[in-house]
Amino acid sequence: MLKLTCFPTFSHFAVDSHIIMSKRKARDAHLPVGECIKQVQQILRERFCERRLPDRLEGVEAQYKHLLELLRRTAIHGESNSVLIVGPRGAGKTTLLQCVLRDLQKEEKVQKNLLQVHLNGLLQTDDRIALKEITRQLHLENVVGDKVFGSFAENLAFLLEALKKGNRSSSCPVLFVLDEFDLFAHHKNQTLLYNLFDVSQSAQAPIAVVGVTCRLDVLELLEKRVKSRFSHRQIHLLSSLNFTQYLERVWTQLSLPDSFPDKKFAQEWNAGVKTLCEDKSVEEVLQRHFNSSKDFRSLHMLLMLCLSRVSVAKPTIKPADLLEASRMCFADTTANMLHGLSILELCLVIAMKHLNDVYEGEPFNLQMVHNEFKKFLHRKSNSMYNFEQPVVMKAFEHLQQLELIRPVDGSSAKVQREYQLMRLTLDHSQIMEALQKYPQCPTDIKQWAMSAFG
Repeated sequence: MLKLTCFPTFSHFAVDSHIIMSKRKARDAHLPVGECIKQVQQILRERFCERRLPDRLEGVEAQYKHLLELLRRTAIHGESNSVLIVGPRGAGKTTLLQCVLRDLQKEEKVQKNLLQVHLNGLLQTDDRIALKEITRQLHLENVVGDKVFGSFAENLAFLLEALKKGNRSSSCPVLFVLDEFDLFAHHKNQTLLYNLFDVSQSAQAPIAVVGVTCRLDVLELLEKRVKSRFSHRQIHLLSSLNFTQYLERVWTQLSLPDSFPDKKFAQEWNAGVKTLCEDKSVEEVLQRHFNSSKDFRSLHMLLMLCLSRVSVAKPTIKPADLLEASRMCFADTTANMLHGLSILELCLVIAMKHLNDVYEGEPFNLQMVHNEFKKFLHRKSNSMYNFEQPVVMKAFEHLQQLELIRPVDGSSAKVQREYQLMRLTLDHSQIMEALQKYPQCPTDIKQWAMSAFG
């Protein structure tokens, strides 16, 4: 029997070589610059906006372990606990808590049982609002219905009772997270704090109370009866960051990952970031930011402003971009408002400055300011700045709306508007800086502002 051997034809070689070529092209292909920049901005914005939690926390391993163990005992063993997380703003208190909760939720038993209630002192400004929010987050609106409770404690006890499945051991553990904890201490009689700590201490139901605050003296704000029911556990997060670590953070935050589609662009971008971080002028700017705040949120704001200046025409971040972003971050917003004032409003501000100089910071009223302005007009031969009293009144009110002037505390509301005492919220340097930058500011007004007593 004859065996027929098939030899590959030229067309086979052509197809194979075409496949190999296309694979090589796919591997070596470069995305258009516009597409690369779009992806860079998407990756870095997600990073700067902190939408993703870090896989592993650095520098706070002991605090992480302590909090995780504490909440696990509540979630799995039904043990009630209370703890305060204390540290300055931007130290990572919320990130620590969120990482602990994320890792805790991976355990099946916790996932099924643990209920969470998140309250914020800025939003829940009194105990009635807080109780409504607790009811909503525990999905117990239908259970409560139209019931009338004699006290806050009775209402809270009813909510916790409703979560029981039958016996105490099968009660759902509840985690209460109180953000801006110090603000809850200002509620009338500290009823919410008293009842939560009382439940956690008396083991009526398995609950954990976690307070998050930036006030180191927070325990001094608590009443004696509240303090006696608190466990006095505190987890402190104090930043031990040095400038070298801060620079490394800038480098890691701006660098692209290895998984970026266009390897060549990623290498060029990362090389540009390294050059940027080594630049002396950039180092000085970052040192200034580091000295003013070690908060990573302010750093992310700075880097976000730099990122917004990246475009197809300029696909890397230059030192000039960082300098401009820094200038915007440190810009005096109050002084910037002066650039948009009318000439009349600017004249009134200068008149107030002169009154402050003459009377050494004593309060003034509209009539005094108007008289000071008239003195300036008398020295001028032209009448281009002559304004009627109602127009001056309107300008004065606009300055008050902008909060460039504010009423003196305790000044009577019955006093006529032109005699109501005010204080200027601007200082001498802000006014002079604004005058230098004011577009087409008349020379005589500048001279009036610079003269000793007008």
